Amino acid sequence: MWLLFGITAIIMAVLNVVWTIRHREAKWFRFVSLSFTTLTLCAFYSQANHWAIVGDYSALLDVMPTLSDVLWFLTIASVMLNGICLFAKTDK
Repeated sequence: MWLLFGITAIIMAVLNVVWTIRHREAKWFRFVSLSFTTLTLCAFYSQANHWAIVGDYSALLDVMPTLSDVLWFLTIASVMLNGICLFAKTDK
């Protein structure tokens, strides 16, 4: 589920940038992108929680170190992309 949320967040961030470049209102893309970024983090945390509860420590040891760094990077990138579009000067 977190993969679907993450892909949706990326697509919405790209649409946010495209619509901002075309001088159109992109606030909904920004909202949806940041919302799906949050849902991605919550879904991944929920999955890791499930692995911990059932005792699947090999999955935690395999996935968490790498994906933790990836999620940090993608979250920061999402916030920056949406923030750049938010503060970009648009002349109509």
